[in-house]
Amino acid sequence: MRLTGAQIVWESLVREGVETVFGISGGAVIHLYHALPDYPIHHVLTRHEQGAAHAADGYARATGRVGVCIATSGPGATNLVTGLATAYMDSSPVVAFTGQVATGVIGTDAFQEVDITAITLPVTKHNYLVTDVRELPTVIKEAFHIAGTGRPGPVLIDIAKDVQAAETDYVYPEGVYLPGYTLPEEDASEQIRQAAQMLNEAQRPVVIAGHGVVLAGVEDELLEFAEKSGIPIVTTLLGIGAMPETHQLCLGMTGMHGEACTNLALTEADLVVSLGSRFDDRITGPVGQFAPQARIIHVDIDPAEIDKNVPADLAVVGDLRDVLPALIPEIEKRDHPEWLARIQEWRDETAKRDIVGKETDDLLPQFVMRQIWHATQGDVIVVSDVGQNQMWEAQYFVHHRRRGLLSSGGLGTMGFALPAAIGAQLGCPDEQVWVTVGDGGFQMNIQELATVAQEKLPLKIAVLNNGYLGMVRQWQQLFFEARYSGTPLLGPDFAQVAKAYGITGLTVREKEQVGPAIAQAMDTDGPVLIDFCIVQEENVYPMVAPGAPVHDMIRRPDAADEQG
Repeated sequence: MRLTGAQIVWESLVREGVETVFGISGGAVIHLYHALPDYPIHHVLTRHEQGAAHAADGYARATGRVGVCIATSGPGATNLVTGLATAYMDSSPVVAFTGQVATGVIGTDAFQEVDITAITLPVTKHNYLVTDVRELPTVIKEAFHIAGTGRPGPVLIDIAKDVQAAETDYVYPEGVYLPGYTLPEEDASEQIRQAAQMLNEAQRPVVIAGHGVVLAGVEDELLEFAEKSGIPIVTTLLGIGAMPETHQLCLGMTGMHGEACTNLALTEADLVVSLGSRFDDRITGPVGQFAPQARIIHVDIDPAEIDKNVPADLAVVGDLRDVLPALIPEIEKRDHPEWLARIQEWRDETAKRDIVGKETDDLLPQFVMRQIWHATQGDVIVVSDVGQNQMWEAQYFVHHRRRGLLSSGGLGTMGFALPAAIGAQLGCPDEQVWVTVGDGGFQMNIQELATVAQEKLPLKIAVLNNGYLGMVRQWQQLFFEARYSGTPLLGPDFAQVAKAYGITGLTVREKEQVGPAIAQAMDTDGPVLIDFCIVQEENVYPMVAPGAPVHDMIRRPDAADEQG
């Protein structure tokens, strides 16, 4: 059949199984929006293109499917960049469509022209500029294949305005031919056998479960592996949910604000196995002092990650969908009673020194997070923003379900949570979705409350409001002589802002109000925002100081008083 470029886009998306697209219209994509009503695709009008990119990202993280966003040329396209960089750093599959000026004026600095393919080259897995309508079906097929296979990531397709209006005979390819795009195909059986031998010989092994476990969907296999091998599991921030945190062998999150017991276990381990983790600097600290007694096994689908940060004694390049099922039969059924007993001592010490236990009338953020967990029993999707609120969520909300926590890890993008939660809720309409966000990050994309209201999404939004850019304030307190420069934050009455959008808004100032407010939110069919006015200068503990090894942690200074 003969179609315009605009029709080709939507017809191809339908064939890729796309049901939801996030975006904002504009002059360079007006042909696309003109054709859209003829196709069974739900368009979500965000209020900023960054929100569209984060929403597509949140949709992808919650569902495992490719998220799609769209923006016009110039400022519309550049507004996507932060969202694309966020998706790129966290290996999230997104396809972004942007409009471009007509082919005849590309390169003339035409109105709203930017070279968006050059701008996004460092933050996309691949990108395209389409100047011939006949290439469009193949480009779209390739983009979805690249975004969703191997190590996932964002792909951008920039389409000239006249290409959207041009016609051609439409044939959608059944497959792709990409000789320059290869996935791991080498036989890794020998490396898997060596890994099993190292695991069987280790006396103090630890596994780091990263985001790759979640992306591969091998949570069941990881649990089977852990229970057979008796090896304790620590997770990265984005690996939370890879193994139920209620399981005895799951020690929790490691790294700069991880559980102290996880950092101590890595420091004393004689073998560290990384599954789908890139050894981020927030996990390792100075590389020369990371796991100094351990041999390293690094399993990753991306060969570029091997030896990039931490040298590996054994590298296994492959998909965890293949590697873990092949590894499990090779390992011995073992227990590590002495090692686990030592770890339990650290866990008990962690509970005494770092977990807030003191009864107080103050409204503490840790208490708020625990109450949300108690009320929901963890059977929800939580989308957290970045900063102190993110760490308190990771520490005090006990995750036991797959894809139960969505957050910006690698880029640390404030403003991620609200639009990403919009995508997660639309991707998982039968799930309850909670947003946990600080007052600073919330104001960066607060306009997306309008999208929440327009789409009638039942999001539950918990604002941990301390009147500061909290994590930076904490650094200033601890390392910069408590000079709070550029961090005190004057915010609005968030409950009233929510009400202005037609959203139920609650303000909580007292500890006794927390439980009833959460219960009211859960009993309300529509969206609810709760403004928790928490203690202003509460800190996240433990904390690894910049440049310090991960075992050298700053602990809660009042812990002894609380326990006394």
